Amino acid sequence: MSRRPFSLSALAPLAGVALLALAGCTTPASNDPSRLGPFFTPVNHAGEADLHGIRRVVVLPVCAGEIAPPETALAFDPEFIAALQQQNRFEVVVLSRDECQRKFHVGEFSSAAALPHDFLGRLQHDFAADAVLFVDLTVFHAYRPLALGLRAKLATIEHPRIVWTFDNVFSAADPAVANSARHHYLDSDRGGVPADLSPAILQSPARFAGYAAAAMFATLPPVIAPAPPVSTAQSTAKR
Repeated sequence: MSRRPFSLSALAPLAGVALLALAGCTTPASNDPSRLGPFFTPVNHAGEADLHGIRRVVVLPVCAGEIAPPETALAFDPEFIAALQQQNRFEVVVLSRDECQRKFHVGEFSSAAALPHDFLGRLQHDFAADAVLFVDLTVFHAYRPLALGLRAKLATIEHPRIVWTFDNVFSAADPAVANSARHHYLDSDRGGVPADLSPAILQSPARFAGYAAAAMFATLPPVIAPAPPVSTAQSTAKR
């Protein structure tokens, strides 16, 4: 008997049951692991000291490849965009899957794949962008314990170079990851619901992806403002 491919929509009824089951729970106690930890800190990432004046970045669709169905990657796109915008590192310009298909005849690009010869030039021309951000799925387990592997690269467009890279796996089987995911949910806007619904993030691939994206983008290089110029009067006063 053939198995139907996994779809996030198939989990909607299960998520509803889970939320109802959790509705009677109160907010986590002060000694709950979601408040105290231990928490997960991604370690496999590298970046330059700062963003060097990168102001506008084109964000490509999440590349699922053979790791996950197309509808899963499509559902993840807004989660990653929202998490990136929360960091407020630069202006985010979204290249949708439809637009990517129209411009380059594919719906997504892997950070490890060869790019069209005019790819960076067209991004710079069409979006006046300084850099482009790639995000790949490397691991995806849709059922408990959830697991999501993410690889990302931020590359400049003019004089291309890699500014930041990331490659980690988030597994809810790791208590530190589960605690961090729940903590992320508790810190988010829960609409004033007093019940503890944080365990639901460990049952929802999209919500779990939102946590993983936030943890990933938190490792981006900082924005360091240039020092203000010293006026002649100030310089003379110091002497």
